[in-house]
Amino acid sequence: MSGPILDLPTPVLDALTPTSRRLVADRRGSTVWEVESPQGHYAVKLGRPVEATAEWDAQPWTALAPAREGAVLHHLGRRDVVYGEWEHGTWNVQPWRSGPDLYRLWEPRRRREAPVEPHVSVAPGCVEALAEVHARGWAHGDVQPAHFIVGPDHVHLIDLALARGGDVPEVYDFPYRGCLVHYEAPEISRSVLATGRAEPTPEADVYALGASLLISATGWRAVEYPDDAPRSVQREAVADGRRRPVKAPGRLGELIDAMLSHDPKDRPTLQEAAEVLN
Repeated sequence: MSGPILDLPTPVLDALTPTSRRLVADRRGSTVWEVESPQGHYAVKLGRPVEATAEWDAQPWTALAPAREGAVLHHLGRRDVVYGEWEHGTWNVQPWRSGPDLYRLWEPRRRREAPVEPHVSVAPGCVEALAEVHARGWAHGDVQPAHFIVGPDHVHLIDLALARGGDVPEVYDFPYRGCLVHYEAPEISRSVLATGRAEPTPEADVYALGASLLISATGWRAVEYPDDAPRSVQREAVADGRRRPVKAPGRLGELIDAMLSHDPKDRPTLQEAAEVLN
């Protein structure tokens, strides 16, 4: 249960004076709104803590994530983002990115209702978007298909609350404890299993990009484990390298296979990936 849906904080309402708003995501500890206002078109993210239940531990960090993402985006030169605090946690406001995410874009391809090449042509944009983050000295830490928004002229990489690479205000910071396991590199899963936390790296982001391209193109996860397996079991499978064969077509399949190498040193750099795709 995510709890009752809470309205936008008063400072956000006062600043944006929305003409319309639509709830687009309601997950444990966070909601995302699409807001139209006289000032423009925005995404508003609200964070609140997750209380412990019989199924999961308490997650206080979710309350801090929107402000942490705002601080990261400022490091990356994004002055069109504002963030602050509200009674339940923190919030941020950033420009809305229009377009399908990578997984949704490739859905016709997975059903074999579309040719390969138009979709392969999007992959360089994903590489470029991630490379822009790395070029500024940051690792994203949460690369997944839903975080690549394919606009008409540019692929946007969103959701940087877990990124590492520079200082953020201590009051909004929290340890990195992994991400969605489908896209975790083996070294990240091993570290989380051993210590409860890990350190995102560019090499782990490359693995996650490969896993994102694979599941978007084929519908299959990179690593095999039961759909209802606990996260610890999922991470053990990833750490042990129980990979499925890559069945994506052509040069994209060859690149994904290299990106999913168990050893980080064997994965291509993003520059090498771009050269393969272009």
